[in-house]
Amino acid sequence: MRLIHGWKDLPQADRHAAVALGNFDGVHRGHQQVIAQAAKAAGAAGVPLGVISFEPHPRRIFQPDSPPFRLMTTGQQGRALAALGVDHHYVLPFEAAMAEMTDREFVETVLCQGLGVRHVAVGFDISFGKGRTGSPELMRRYGEAFGFTVSVAEPVGEDGAKFSSTHVRRALREGRPQGAAAILGRPFAIEGEVRRGRQLGRTLGVPTANVDLADYVQPRLGVYATRTRLPDGREIPGVASIGVNPTVGEVDARLEVWLFDFDEDLYGQVIETDLVAYLRPEEKFDSLEAMVAQIHRDAAQARALLTPEFD
Repeated sequence: MRLIHGWKDLPQADRHAAVALGNFDGVHRGHQQVIAQAAKAAGAAGVPLGVISFEPHPRRIFQPDSPPFRLMTTGQQGRALAALGVDHHYVLPFEAAMAEMTDREFVETVLCQGLGVRHVAVGFDISFGKGRTGSPELMRRYGEAFGFTVSVAEPVGEDGAKFSSTHVRRALREGRPQGAAAILGRPFAIEGEVRRGRQLGRTLGVPTANVDLADYVQPRLGVYATRTRLPDGREIPGVASIGVNPTVGEVDARLEVWLFDFDEDLYGQVIETDLVAYLRPEEKFDSLEAMVAQIHRDAAQARALLTPEFD
């Protein structure tokens, strides 16, 4: 898959794709329906399959003071798209000039003149252009005017609720990682560089790999059963805390994962940790001994959950 930053002055080989248009934060099962529509059109026309997303996320521009909300990094998004067979991932800079484009200007300037799209697939609830005036029906009319075809993916979901990034975030904030995974089609995962902390866990016999949450949505604080992928591809079960360490001195909320039966130096390496199941809320203990005893109980519970029978 080619990662293409921007839409101006592209070589012909990077243009004329059938594209799915959206933010695609999470690349969840609803997003996958939109991409499938674009893939069908790409196959019929014999052109590349493209996905258009924006960086920074428009929400960060229009709501600059909102708390972190992202479901994946750009790297995670790229891997998810590649797994779906996407040929071109267009990451468009969402800057002031683009934010001021009317819906027609966006279609004519970016989609047509810049990318030369052959087909545009959108979700049933998409909006685009300044003031979010663009709609699926308007995109259909622009397609007729400018010479590209359009498909609109219908809502998909379970129990009458559509799959959405908002619902993923809600499930995570409520401590329901399995609910988030049901929408995503895979576990929610936090990826980041392992930072050097106070190394207190190592002295207590429970060494952890610490990762900042950065711009991720903050899941419910507490303890989780996890699986962590290492740079070499190994996947290690574990137990993790997402919290502020109230017992030993509060810090910014972060992920601290204890990898089972593992004793290697991970400092400076990038790991990716799936949140598999929520075990309990974060709590403050009266002593380090009480905290360590509970960590071992958490570990035993996580090991039981992460057996093949749980899968």
